Amino acid sequence: METDVKAVPRSSRSEVAGTMADGALKVRVAAPPEGGRANAELCRVLARHYGVPAKSVIVISGATSPRKRVRVLL
Repeated sequence: METDVKAVPRSSRSEVAGTMADGALKVRVAAPPEGGRANAELCRVLARHYGVPAKSVIVISGATSPRKRVRVLL
């Protein structure tokens, strides 16, 4: 399954905040967007949300952008 995600780094907590008007998931992550830390945290949050291991969530495009395309292996 692939989905669009809007990541919000440096939030007070890491959570799936809901769905945006265009259908993308809005995900808040506490990690800063440096050294891939926010992307790693994003994968952990989405893995928890979908009930899969963290290695089953892959950022396939937009690694340096707030707008990302993510693949979840169910």
